[in-house]
Amino acid sequence: MNWKQAIDDYMLFLKIERSSSEATLASYRYDLEHLAGFSVATLTQSTPTSIQTTDLKDFIKEVSVVLSARSQARMLSAVKGFFSYLEFEGYRQDNPSSLLETPKIGRKLPVHLTTEEIQKFFETINLSNPHGYRNQAIFELLYACGLRVSELVQLRLSDLYFKEDFIKVTGKGNKSRLVPIHDICKERVQHYLDLRIATYHPQEGHEDTVFLNRRGKQLTRAMIFTLTREIAASAGIKKTLSPHTFRHSFATHILDNGGDLRAIQLMLGHQSITTTEIYLHSSAEKLRSTLEMLHPRSGLNRDSTS
Repeated sequence: MNWKQAIDDYMLFLKIERSSSEATLASYRYDLEHLAGFSVATLTQSTPTSIQTTDLKDFIKEVSVVLSARSQARMLSAVKGFFSYLEFEGYRQDNPSSLLETPKIGRKLPVHLTTEEIQKFFETINLSNPHGYRNQAIFELLYACGLRVSELVQLRLSDLYFKEDFIKVTGKGNKSRLVPIHDICKERVQHYLDLRIATYHPQEGHEDTVFLNRRGKQLTRAMIFTLTREIAASAGIKKTLSPHTFRHSFATHILDNGGDLRAIQLMLGHQSITTTEIYLHSSAEKLRSTLEMLHPRSGLNRDSTS
């Protein structure tokens, strides 16, 4: 078995069996092709079935010079998954990656916008043309429903249940969830939808796609990244923003206003509550104040309990 065949087979496995996203497939392929290149250049026997743990350690040592701990961790995830697959399918009798240690990475606190910055961002969107109403609807949905950008671009008209105040979102692993949508967001999206056909002329295969580009086809993730940065620059917001910033802001603001962490987890589509817990960073002061007010032995309540 050569590297190309093994990598192609693994990509097919990830796509069909694991329902991995195109972004995941692309990044894993890149990492594994990097490993294949290293193997061909440095090893006498260069096949996925002949490479050993010492060879993988040499590879990791080489890439560690140029990759951050986070990028190394992603690459190791690709490598470990690849060799687990080869072992499972019987191409190997062992897994040479099983003893590789993943570098420790700190949990990066997500950048989020204040409510004032959110307001400034929306006020900056140019509504003098129909594209402005599309852009307004895009960012309202990102912020109002905490969507990932990949979930937004894949959104279909048939996913909008406005009468029931919900939208259906298809997230990672092709898993669907229902997310509530409030009236202001519905109004913004509906305004865009009223202009959608006349302005964007949906092309064949994109009739059910919510957000279209000027050619009547599905908007790309890259285009929404560009829109985010252009509007943020016009608004004078100095933070480095991405569409994901609105998802972080959604979770942070809901939590700050007393939202339940479990409910936020469900709306964001997190498989584990520990992923959602990172948003507790923004509420540290609120948690401290709650403790001071409610704990019977805190300073504020000490007199009443003595």
